[in-house]
Amino acid sequence: MEKFQAVLDWQLKHHSALGYGLVTLLTAGGERVFSAVVFQCPCTATWNLPYGLVFLLVPALVLFLLGYVLSARTWRLLTGCCCRAPRAHSRCCSGLRGVWVCVELTGSALLAPLTWVAVALLGGSFYECAASGSTAMALHLCPSPDSGCAAQLPLVPCRKAEPAEVQDLLLQLRAQSQVAGWVLIAAVIIFLLIFMSVFRCLSPVSFLQLKFWKIYLEEEQKILKGQATEHATELSKENVKCFFERSHPRQLNTPSIKEWQQISSLYTFNPNDPYYSLLHQFVNRKEDSGSIKSSEGVAMIPALGFVDSSGIANAFQL
Repeated sequence: MEKFQAVLDWQLKHHSALGYGLVTLLTAGGERVFSAVVFQCPCTATWNLPYGLVFLLVPALVLFLLGYVLSARTWRLLTGCCCRAPRAHSRCCSGLRGVWVCVELTGSALLAPLTWVAVALLGGSFYECAASGSTAMALHLCPSPDSGCAAQLPLVPCRKAEPAEVQDLLLQLRAQSQVAGWVLIAAVIIFLLIFMSVFRCLSPVSFLQLKFWKIYLEEEQKILKGQATEHATELSKENVKCFFERSHPRQLNTPSIKEWQQISSLYTFNPNDPYYSLLHQFVNRKEDSGSIKSSEGVAMIPALGFVDSSGIANAFQL
């Protein structure tokens, strides 16, 4: 039991890294399955280019959109935004705040599609099919227009091209694809390193406080889920009991719509009142105003974007 608890604690501590790793492995595995089982290049001048590009780019587009759908920050931003008061609507949907959120969401959503494209380029099958049907690529690979090379090039992925010199062009296509794949991987790693360094440099708190912050959020969400489950169970039992007994329900202190909205919006950092979450900020509000403290001096800090990623339920349940 102690070993199981140790594994569970380790998983909770590194759940973000494990999640990204799992997404990467599943994407790479899915690409291998598509390449080996589903993909069959038609080897015709008409269909090679669109067929290869569809397999290379359309799954990447689907994975990119899923990255938005499965992000808790997306639904924090959108849920109820159109039905709020005009002032609240402008705060959640416009300005630098909205731009930062969109940039961070896009960066997170790009992980899976870039993995797909990189693995596909390293495999070479999709690129070979698409490039062999490209007129521009034919002009590049076949210097002599009268040699029949351009007409035979679409047959190269199926290894049916003649003469052998044309079939040997498959090696060039595969080399181009793999070089492009490695260049893409290197560019993504460099880009991530630069932006992570910049985001951490702009962090308003120290390294150890960020660690503490993440631990606090994990514990807060576990307790919030437990308390919410307990309260919802008690409320449902009371309503069912009153329905059958035809009695009046006893008063339960369920948060109001306004209170739920105040702890469900996007987090902004206030150096004067550095709270660790909107819930933390809410319970420390001024007693006389009954609302969250003044937002003067608040800022959207990219390094603190993880605060909005937490939620009672995961993205699959939203």
